[in-house]
Amino acid sequence: MNGSVNIEIKSGIGTITFFHPQSNSLPGEILNLLANTITQAGENEDVKVIVLKSEGDRAFCAGASFDELISIEDFETGKEFFSGFAKVINASRKCPKLIIGRVQGKAVGGGVGLASAVDYCMATKFAAVKLSELAIGIGPFVVGPAVERKIGVSAMSQMSINATEWQTAEWAKTKGLYTDIYESVEEMDEAIQVLADKLASSNPQAMLLLKQIFWEGTEHWDELLAERAGMSGKLVLSDFTRNAINTFKTSN
Repeated sequence: MNGSVNIEIKSGIGTITFFHPQSNSLPGEILNLLANTITQAGENEDVKVIVLKSEGDRAFCAGASFDELISIEDFETGKEFFSGFAKVINASRKCPKLIIGRVQGKAVGGGVGLASAVDYCMATKFAAVKLSELAIGIGPFVVGPAVERKIGVSAMSQMSINATEWQTAEWAKTKGLYTDIYESVEEMDEAIQVLADKLASSNPQAMLLLKQIFWEGTEHWDELLAERAGMSGKLVLSDFTRNAINTFKTSN
C-alpha cells in the first residue's frame, strides 16, 4: 500500500496521522484504515482526546485519489469508493471523543470534508481550501453535509460552484471551518498541544455529552451519506467525468 495511517497515544492524547505520497490523497484503503482507526481510538479508554493530522508541510489532503477514480468501471465499485469518505465522516461524527483537526496546508475536496468532520479545527495561513469536484464532473455530495454543517449553505455553494478557485485560510476561518489561523506550523502545534492537554484532563462524560449535542440532527447520516456515495458512484462512470479527470490530471 502506498501511504499509511498511524496512531500514537501519549498522556491521554491519541494523535492519528495519515499519509500518501500524492499530496496526502485518499485511496479507498487509506479511507477505510482512517475510519477504523478513529473508531478504535474512540473505544480506547487510554484516549481522552484525538488529534487528526497528516504528514508533510504544504498539503493537508488532496482529496480523492485520481488514480483510483479513473480505474472505477462499475457502479458498485464507485459507490464503495465514495463510501470510504462517508465512513470517515461518520466515524468522526459518532466517535465519543472530541477530535481536534490540524490543517497545515491546502485541503481539497475530501480534505475539506475531513476538516469539517472534526470538532475543533486549527490551521496555518497556508491552509487554503477548494471543493474541486464539479471541475472533474462530479460534486461534493458525500462531504457536502459535513461542510454545510460547518460553513453554511451559502459558503458551501460558493465553493462548490466556483470549483477551480482557492479560498484562503482566512476566508475559511471567517466561515467557521477553522477556529484559529497561525503563521507557522510550530505556533499551531504549540496551541494544539495546550488545548489537547486541557481536554485530556477534562471530564470525559461531559465531553461526550457535549459532542452528542454538537452533532444533534445528524443521526440519519449513515443513510444520507450512503445515498450520496451512490450519486458520485454513478457520475464517475460517465464519459464526461472520465474525460474531465484525465484532463485535470494532465494539467495539474
